[in-house]
Amino acid sequence: MLILFNSGFLLKLNFMQAGASTSTDGHDQVFNRMSGVARYIYEYAPNYTIAGYILLAVIFVLTAIVYHLGFARSALKAWQTAVIYVFLFLGCIILTFLAFFLPMVEGLIVAALVLIIYKVRLRRDKKKEATS
Repeated sequence: MLILFNSGFLLKLNFMQAGASTSTDGHDQVFNRMSGVARYIYEYAPNYTIAGYILLAVIFVLTAIVYHLGFARSALKAWQTAVIYVFLFLGCIILTFLAFFLPMVEGLIVAALVLIIYKVRLRRDKKKEATS
């Protein structure tokens, strides 16, 4: 509590009231700021710990799909592929923290769809070229 004297008036400020939010439930504010898929997972998962693991798994699977469709080479050895996926998993942990409030999952879905369309068209063009 702070008491200020200003031109003869006694003014009391309570910092706890000044810093208090207008909403009674802080969870609603957090859920409203979350990205769409993260909000869906956290609303329908049994608890928050499992929801975090589900979000990590979704990000890892989508990242692995994008890596496989766009960047993977078939000439790598098994141990090299394992090292790549370990580092991919470590990067997905960082992406999971960003996915709470940024649309990481949605971006990975769009990237996967674009790469799927590209691969389908490339395969169709190669097949068409081979027949002619």
